[in-house]
Amino acid sequence: MKWTTLEVLNWTTKKFEDEGIDSARLDAQLMLAKAMGCTRIHLYTQFDKPLGEEERATYRQMIKRRLDGEPVAYILGRKEFWSLNLHITPDVLVPRGDSEILVRVAMERADNPTSVVDVCTGSGAIALAIKSELPDASVSASELSPAAATVARKNSEALNLAVTIAEGDLLAPFKDQTFDVVVSNPPYIASAEMVQLPKDVKREPALALDGGASGLEVIERLVGDAKSCLAPGGLLAIEHGWEQGEQVSALLKSHGYREVVVTKDLAGRDRVTSGLA
Repeated sequence: MKWTTLEVLNWTTKKFEDEGIDSARLDAQLMLAKAMGCTRIHLYTQFDKPLGEEERATYRQMIKRRLDGEPVAYILGRKEFWSLNLHITPDVLVPRGDSEILVRVAMERADNPTSVVDVCTGSGAIALAIKSELPDASVSASELSPAAATVARKNSEALNLAVTIAEGDLLAPFKDQTFDVVVSNPPYIASAEMVQLPKDVKREPALALDGGASGLEVIERLVGDAKSCLAPGGLLAIEHGWEQGEQVSALLKSHGYREVVVTKDLAGRDRVTSGLA
């Protein structure tokens, strides 16, 4: 039997929906486009084209991996963030749309920054997005995982966006430097909640997710450390869990940050807290 592009796409979408995958149609489209070596738009311009045996075999393997809980970004090896096409591996957290809010807050609240550092950079998504918007600024990033730092450097080179990637804990690699902006999407999930994460999120690096017993252990250290690395009036902006806005806001205020603001995500939930040193 010859399966056409549309038939395969519809079957896969239904299968993913039955398995409770939220982005069933999009996942099916992205993977089929990858298997066929085309764009998502081309799927519909050739919807009646029968798939070749090699394309079907490749797509079947992708479907199996997705049903096993592997994130689509790992299957494709790519993820778009801030219109940047990023190389992604299981060594890094999958960049999410919520983190674009962190980039926007940094851009809107900082006054013509000349130096920015992204802490816990992972794939480099946030640092590279900021560099793409501020080409004249000096942008640095830190990452505790050597494997993740390698991915970030690869993205920096591939996108021709000069970001200095340093390996180390939080701001330790930059202890003698001063920045206009410190941004971070640090681990913020409480250790006890890690077992409750969705199947695909569990496949992402625990190092990038586990925020300790309270979920705020890394954030607490970062808030304190950033104060000594920020220029007077410099901005600290941190992404966090939707129930942590009040706690993170209080934490910044207790360390003397001014004009503390909690920014909500598109679902109306607390997502980024920022303040001035």
